[in-house]
Amino acid sequence: MNSYHPKSLLNDLQYYITPPHSCSYLENKSARMVFLDPAHRIDVVSLSELSRLGFRRSGDFVYRPECHLCRQCLSSRVPVAEFHMNSTQKKAWKRNQDLTVKITRTADASEIHYALYERYINERHADGDMFPPSLDQFEKFLVHSCTDSFFLEFWKDDKLISVSSCDPLDDGVSAVYTFFDPDENRRSLGVFAVLKQIEHAKALGLPYVYLGYWVPHSNKMNYKSQYVPLELLIDGQWRRLNRLLNPEEIQQLGNSLMTTLPSGWNNPIIK
Repeated sequence: MNSYHPKSLLNDLQYYITPPHSCSYLENKSARMVFLDPAHRIDVVSLSELSRLGFRRSGDFVYRPECHLCRQCLSSRVPVAEFHMNSTQKKAWKRNQDLTVKITRTADASEIHYALYERYINERHADGDMFPPSLDQFEKFLVHSCTDSFFLEFWKDDKLISVSSCDPLDDGVSAVYTFFDPDENRRSLGVFAVLKQIEHAKALGLPYVYLGYWVPHSNKMNYKSQYVPLELLIDGQWRRLNRLLNPEEIQQLGNSLMTTLPSGWNNPIIK
């Protein structure tokens, strides 16, 4: 494994790059990840700067895709001041007004949190990378953190039915992962969790909720494009989508990102 230094304001930290491995989002594609040496303990300011450069956190690892012939993993964030719910999101909001929201530290996770996580993975993601679930996996993924991560908990009376793991940033909230009771499909808890994170960031006077990577050619990731306006990190610049894209436009965007060079890079040569 070779040492790797992306061009950023954080070059005094040590980075590494993984060998190619199967992509989690696109079939028959390989992926590589640049990651920060997990021995480094970074603060909120550093994690915030890394997030603005396209990095994400998973447990103690802070990483960013760096793939050959593909740039589809687009960091996405919602500018909360301009966000307005669509009709589907409004229905999810109204449907869950009977829930109580609590905030706890991820470090205070208990058997109740793990039991819900275990059910969620077993019943919703038995075909995914995180199956089968284990307590060790849960702790490394959602409890261990290089920053002061927290859970947004959603309770129906005395029953925990959904949990969103979040990271505090100096310009917003980063949505790490949400898991919920598989029997509560009617509630659209995944949608409601994002809406509550947006509300939480707005209440704190913070401008963004970071939703992680949107991959245009991955259908399972396209729910993120429903939160508009949406800002995408494309070729090192945050660019805003002010409306929903139709399926053809999403496909075209993905096609333009299937190269290591920015779309239109050779226009001056052709002209």
